Amino acid sequence: MGNTEQREELTTLIGDLVRIETENPPGNEKACAEFIATWFGERDIEAEIIDDPYPDRPQVGVKVGSGKPTLVLNGHIDVVPAGDRDQWTHDPYAGEAVDGRLYGRGSVDMKTGVAIGMLTVAHFADDIESGRLPGSLVFHAAIGEETAEPGTKTLLENGYDGDYGVVLEPTRLHTATSEKGLAWYEISVTGDPSHASRPDQGTNAIQYAKPMLDALDEYDSTVRERTDPLVGQAYSTVTMFEAGTKENVVPEEAKITTDRRFLPDESIEQIDSEIDELVESVQEEHSVTISWNRTRTYESAAIDEDSVLAGIFRKHSARVADVSPEPWGVSASTDVRNFINDADTEAITWGPGDLAQAHTYDEHVDLSAAMDGLDALLGATEEMLTEVS
Repeated sequence: MGNTEQREELTTLIGDLVRIETENPPGNEKACAEFIATWFGERDIEAEIIDDPYPDRPQVGVKVGSGKPTLVLNGHIDVVPAGDRDQWTHDPYAGEAVDGRLYGRGSVDMKTGVAIGMLTVAHFADDIESGRLPGSLVFHAAIGEETAEPGTKTLLENGYDGDYGVVLEPTRLHTATSEKGLAWYEISVTGDPSHASRPDQGTNAIQYAKPMLDALDEYDSTVRERTDPLVGQAYSTVTMFEAGTKENVVPEEAKITTDRRFLPDESIEQIDSEIDELVESVQEEHSVTISWNRTRTYESAAIDEDSVLAGIFRKHSARVADVSPEPWGVSASTDVRNFINDADTEAITWGPGDLAQAHTYDEHVDLSAAMDGLDALLGATEEMLTEVS
C-alpha cells in the first residue's frame, strides 16, 4: 500500500470513529464497539463483543495468532463530553479534515490511537496466521477509561492479555514507562441551617470550611516537595467547592473536592492516611464535623525504564519523527496501570498526538503525526514479534 493510500485509509478510519459519539458520562460506547467489530469482520478477522462488565456498554477484544510473544495494543473508545457546542469552530462529531488536521471530540484522545491499533492488526493478520510472522497480536477497544471504570481490566481478565502491552494514548510518540496516579477526594463540612435573617441561630458550613481549605493549601505545599525524575511533582489541588441551597439560608453543608496527583512511589493507602490525618486535625482544632470519601482512583504505575519494549518503541519513534530516546513519564493517568498493577504485564503508554489537545474545544490531531504513529507502530510491532521471545 502506498503512502498516499495509507494516509487516506487512516484519515477515513479516524473520521469514522470520531463521528460515532461515545461520550462518557453517560457511556455511549455501544455503536462504536459494534462498528469496530464489523470493521474487523469485513477483513476476515474475528472480533468478540464483550458484554462484561456492562451489558449495555460492550467492548471489543481481538486476538490474531497464538505464538509468543503476544503484544497487546490497547485503546479506549469513550470520550469526555463535547461541552458547549457554541465554543467549537468545527462540529465535534463531524470528523472534519482541514489543512492537515482532523477535528472532533476524541480525535486525539484517543481515537487516532484506536485507529492505528486497528490498522496494525489488519496489516499483520495474514502473516501471523500463516506463520510467516511469529508471535501474536491482541487488540482492545475498551470502555470507561475516562471515568476509571474496569474496561481494560475486564478485557485482560477475559483472556485478551499478553506478554507486553501498549496503551495508545497521545504522547507525541514519547515512550512513557511510568505515570502519575490520580485520586479524587470529597470532603464534607457539616454545619446547622438557619434563616439568614437569624444567622447566629445556625452554624455556617462555609465559615467552618475555611480552616479545611487552609489545611489543604498547606498540604499541597508539602506534597509539591515530592518529585519523581520522570513524572515530576506531586500535587493536591482543590478543584470544586459546593455549598448552599438558597440565598437566604445559612448552609448546613459545604463540599470540597480535591484532585491528588501522586507519584509511583506513593501508595493510595498512604494518601488516604494523610487525608484522614488532615481532616482529624482540623476537626479537633476547630470543633467541626468533617467527613471524607475517595470517589475515584487511578493508580500510579511504572516499569523499568530500560525495558526491551520501551527501547524498541523509542527506536522507532526516533526513526520516524526524531523523538528523543530519553526516558520519559506521563503526568496524566491511563489504563497502563491495569497492565502493570493488575495483570503483572510489562507495558508502556505511547501514541501519536499531543495530550494538550485532549478534552479541549476544537480538539484535533495532526494527520502527519498520525501517519508517523502508524509507521512507528508497524515497525515496532514487527520487531517485537520477530526479535523478542
